[in-house]
Amino acid sequence: MATNVNPLGDKILVRRLEAEEKTAGGIVLPDAAKEKPKEGKVIALGSGKLLDDGSRGGFQVKKGDRILFASYAGTEVKIDGEELLLMPEEDVLAIVKS
Repeated sequence: MATNVNPLGDKILVRRLEAEEKTAGGIVLPDAAKEKPKEGKVIALGSGKLLDDGSRGGFQVKKGDRILFASYAGTEVKIDGEELLLMPEEDVLAIVKS
């Protein structure tokens, strides 16, 4: 479990959501044809961006938020056998409301 990982600064740790198994038309996709999803869940936050006055800026996302991010966002890391993304908050495009 990645709960023992603390990102630094303005970084967030994201668990990518599962890729779609079928297309909208119902065609089953093989693993090689699946795109990596650009959607994930925030599982940890850093301490915030260091501002010019020495204070830390807050985050717009929070732990548990479902987010959309850029195609090549972040760095893939493997923690306890699980593939996660470590990215700056600026790579987040939107928060998905449920």
